[in-house]
Amino acid sequence: MIPERYLEKLYAGVLGMNSGIRLGAPLEPLEWTAERIQQVHGDIKGYVKDYKTFSADDDANGPIFFIRSLYDEAKGREIEAEDVGKTWMNYCREGIGMIWWGGEDISTEHRAFTNLQKGIKAPQSGSAKVNGVVMAEQIGGQIFIDSWGLIFPTAIEKAAHYAEVAASVSHDLNGLYGARFMAACISNAFSAQSIKEVLQTGLSMIPSDSTYAKMVRAVISFHHKNPANFRLCRQYLEEFWGYDKYPGICHIIPNAAVCVLALLYGEGDFSKTIEIAVMCGWDTDCNAGTVGTITGVLTGLEGIPEHYRKPINDSIVASSVSGYLNIVDLPTFTQELALLGYQMAGIEPPEEVKESIKQGDVFFNFHLPGSTHGFKTDNPFKAFLRHNKQVGEGSLEVIFDRMVEGDVSKVFYKPFYRRQDFNDEKYKPTFAPKAYSGQTVSVDFFLDQWQGAGLVVTPYVRITDNQECLYLTKCELNNQTWNHVDFRIPDTDGSLIDEVGYRIESSSTLTCRAIGALYVDNFHITGQVDYSIAFSKQFEEFGSLTPFAHNKGKWKLDGQTMKYSASEDCSSYTGNYYTKDAVIEAVITPIVGISHKLIFRAEGIQRQYLIGFDGSNQVSFIKKDFGYERLITVPFEWKHHQAYVYKVEYHENKICFYIDEEKLIEHNDSRFSKGMFGFGCLEKGEAVISSFKIKEVG
Repeated sequence: MIPERYLEKLYAGVLGMNSGIRLGAPLEPLEWTAERIQQVHGDIKGYVKDYKTFSADDDANGPIFFIRSLYDEAKGREIEAEDVGKTWMNYCREGIGMIWWGGEDISTEHRAFTNLQKGIKAPQSGSAKVNGVVMAEQIGGQIFIDSWGLIFPTAIEKAAHYAEVAASVSHDLNGLYGARFMAACISNAFSAQSIKEVLQTGLSMIPSDSTYAKMVRAVISFHHKNPANFRLCRQYLEEFWGYDKYPGICHIIPNAAVCVLALLYGEGDFSKTIEIAVMCGWDTDCNAGTVGTITGVLTGLEGIPEHYRKPINDSIVASSVSGYLNIVDLPTFTQELALLGYQMAGIEPPEEVKESIKQGDVFFNFHLPGSTHGFKTDNPFKAFLRHNKQVGEGSLEVIFDRMVEGDVSKVFYKPFYRRQDFNDEKYKPTFAPKAYSGQTVSVDFFLDQWQGAGLVVTPYVRITDNQECLYLTKCELNNQTWNHVDFRIPDTDGSLIDEVGYRIESSSTLTCRAIGALYVDNFHITGQVDYSIAFSKQFEEFGSLTPFAHNKGKWKLDGQTMKYSASEDCSSYTGNYYTKDAVIEAVITPIVGISHKLIFRAEGIQRQYLIGFDGSNQVSFIKKDFGYERLITVPFEWKHHQAYVYKVEYHENKICFYIDEEKLIEHNDSRFSKGMFGFGCLEKGEAVISSFKIKEVG
């Protein structure tokens, strides 16, 4: 059964989770004890650090990507642990990003990934039998499960079961009870009337004699006797449920106790709950994120204050192998989860949910209350942004304030990020742009001008390597009506685009300055790409080379080229995750080794096509689907230190491959229909890539 206001409550849960993570992240290190947090920050009432852009965090990575097992693996059937294990292997780059790579004898997730690599399938990969009880009961069991609770609203048993299955990839015993407990709490929050009801529901989903259940009941009992002072309860946790009682780097029991404490003493108030969770110390971002999801759903959007919501600006970044998927628009992610929720309930989703999701496109309709979809302005003194629920079915409102000739403000969306946009390097996010040459950008503007001369908007894109803005045709808007404006993104000569938007200006005079409101709706980036990547205009950032995400090997820029060297297999990925049909050309010079390939239609590290040199004087077309299958091999004489032009054309099931314009392979295969593209080798090797371009077709 899908509850009333499901979409909005789900959105509140997503925002609540990310608010809690952002609040707790600066105080996560062990140096920040509860005492030190109180000494330095006192009673926390808002974010303790202002981020330029909040970097990727494993607490958000897991809920964003592990749910993809429903898209990739468990289609039309119940989920199994092995499905989620495959999702780990497909989206996690080895040793970087996504999860905490703290060493396989310290980090439960690191150990689980290593086990999966060794062929130990889930759930054995996370079992106490394989890893020991200490490793199995660390906190990760309950921090990656938010999405399971969100897609099973009020279906408590389903939420608990799916969360347990997913958590079993890396955890066991109390680690699994934590997954079941928290997912059930989130699921129940869609209909619950109180926090106590939520907690009792969570308890009903785990063994009553488990340490986890005993801890929950103990904290509830303490709160009942001492309802006014959370710090007194925190001292109780230190004495009876503290870190010294539970071995490992970050055990689930003490941190789950903090979550229960925060939920009880927060009394259903969103802000108070996440603030208490952080003031209690220990794993602050995990705990505040978890209770943020629960109380976000319980209180709804109206319960999340603006000072927690505004800095997030509907946008976070992740750190999977797909740089495209790593740029996360929270309203779109919410709609995707809602669509899953309806599907899992066997209910036809509303049209508004289906129409809001356009895979492979950027599409923002601002229908969700308060949504901004990450839009920014460079001059808030002259144009500030806010959501408006009265105009259209929801829109982004731009208040332009007393503009005269010479005043300019840009309003834009960021389709790409650079290292300079961040304060730190947490979890090494990588990015592939969401806007490219050849695509069309469209938007609807409604102008409500109160005074002054006409308002002019000029579409533009900004080049990231030199910060140059490419301005297109100016458009003077008609007042009191909707204006449709579209433009085609011009050729950027191998550069990447990090802003897509509009320059706003007016020719108004000082005696009659321009003031009014501009409403933005139906922002859409769509169409076939046609672009090149100039390696001389790229950068080494976050352990990768823009705009690629590398998995293993050493990759570096050298003037006009990109080079890789590997002691074993390696691969690198970029592009729109949903690219279907295209022509890709690249110039590759093999230096060492006999395996040098183009990658295309890559749905992840474990699912892709590869084509190119595959042994002395031969070329192969290979399908990788958690194992390699050579579909066709043909002879071709090639030499080291000689440049070759690779070209692959793929449309629907037909794949053609050329070297130096000579067609070598024509083959049909239907396994993969979409995906990223890039480069790789299957064994020790070294090569130089001096040119790359792609044009979508079909």
